[in-house]
Amino acid sequence: MFKKLDRLIIRAFIGPFVATFFITLLVLIMQFFWLYIDDFVGKGLDNSIIFEFLLYLSATLVPLALPLAILLSSLMTFGNLGESFELVAIKSAGISLLRFMRPLFFVTILLGGVAFVFANYVIPVANLKQRTLLADIVYAKPAFDLKEGVFYDKISGFAIKIGHKESDSIIRDVIIYEQGNQLQDNFIIAKSGVMRVTENRRFLEFNLQDGWRYQERGQLYDRNNSEFVRIGFKEFKKQFDLSSLGFTNRTADSVNKNNEKMLSMRQLEKIIDSMRKENRQTTEQTRRDLMRPFRFITNLDSNYSKKIDSSGKYQFKNVDTFLPDSARSSVNENVRNSTRSVAVGIESTNTTYAYKERELRKHQIEWHRKIVLSLACVVLFLIGAPLGAIIRKGGLGTPLIFAIIFFMLFYFSSTTGEKFAKENSLTPFTGMWLATFLLLPVGIFLTHKAMRDSQLFNKEYYNRTIRRIRSFIGKSPK
Repeated sequence: MFKKLDRLIIRAFIGPFVATFFITLLVLIMQFFWLYIDDFVGKGLDNSIIFEFLLYLSATLVPLALPLAILLSSLMTFGNLGESFELVAIKSAGISLLRFMRPLFFVTILLGGVAFVFANYVIPVANLKQRTLLADIVYAKPAFDLKEGVFYDKISGFAIKIGHKESDSIIRDVIIYEQGNQLQDNFIIAKSGVMRVTENRRFLEFNLQDGWRYQERGQLYDRNNSEFVRIGFKEFKKQFDLSSLGFTNRTADSVNKNNEKMLSMRQLEKIIDSMRKENRQTTEQTRRDLMRPFRFITNLDSNYSKKIDSSGKYQFKNVDTFLPDSARSSVNENVRNSTRSVAVGIESTNTTYAYKERELRKHQIEWHRKIVLSLACVVLFLIGAPLGAIIRKGGLGTPLIFAIIFFMLFYFSSTTGEKFAKENSLTPFTGMWLATFLLLPVGIFLTHKAMRDSQLFNKEYYNRTIRRIRSFIGKSPK
């Protein structure tokens, strides 16, 4: 039954949660831009492209921002209630801490479900579109930007130098070098001109005045038939195609659709099952292929003795007893060649098998990630709520410090476990659930302490304990 107490705690939780969630999401987005700022600057991107990229990026960061927001907001909520003695009043009324935490526990489970829905259905699509768009942005050419006294060669086939710009349109001392092919060395020199970009931003037009156009004609290896042409002009119009600089050609999403980060749990399960079958078939086929060069495998009985020695093992006859001296050298050479061939085959097969196993682990890691990030909301709530009830400090001071400490512990343990899982030092299950295994006992311990009004983080309690120890040591006989 939904009571006033439940509404009180939920109302106190919603405000800090919304604020911390968007702040956390903003911090994570800024961290990403800090890494890729050099790839975005100078590309002349439209606002719509940037907004689209931010939308995809925000969707991919939601499951990571939710646990931190729940940790910090639950810590602030219970810290504020403890600091204002509302928590004491509720406990004095005979209401236990677990009963007080119950409505927020169900809200956290609901938020964990939202995180799972994002991780399973929204994030694969957002990852696909974000990765494709990011690749297009990174590999896009810089936007058109002419600087005084510097050759600009980003327009295909031309190098342009401007001595002086009086404004955005009037230019002086213009040199245009045409990179036609290796047979020609053509360029244009003009004293002044007017520069403008067409309305569709497709072409750059130079209306040049008082200049010369130089052109070389002829054959590459026939200098006798070459000629040099100089043409003077009062006005000359030159147009450049800017389509290669624009962000117009978008890569199809299907290019990255087979990446493990772009798949839902159901798709991952199908691919994981197919990979396991393929790896088993590869192992069986490799075993057959490696044994094929050794023909004696099918005729073991001809060289097999059933005599058993004192240690209980079968004895084998020496092959040299069956070979004449003239055939031993050729047989040994054949053995060495077969051994080299098998060694090369083993090395190649081992490389292929290791790659397939690594891909299988990556898909298994992504399958577990969708559950772990959702469950992290509940685990971090079990840490934040009792921790706030113990420290009894509200605001963004002490709660923020504890939230950062525990979130860093969660983040580093999860990334370390993922790294070990990729390197096959841990299984994908153990590696991805490492953070949960570490933090869940901490949450249970803090909940146990909070239920008994522990003074775990009370400085006065430790000061009193130290004074008692000192007084006891002082009274002890020497």
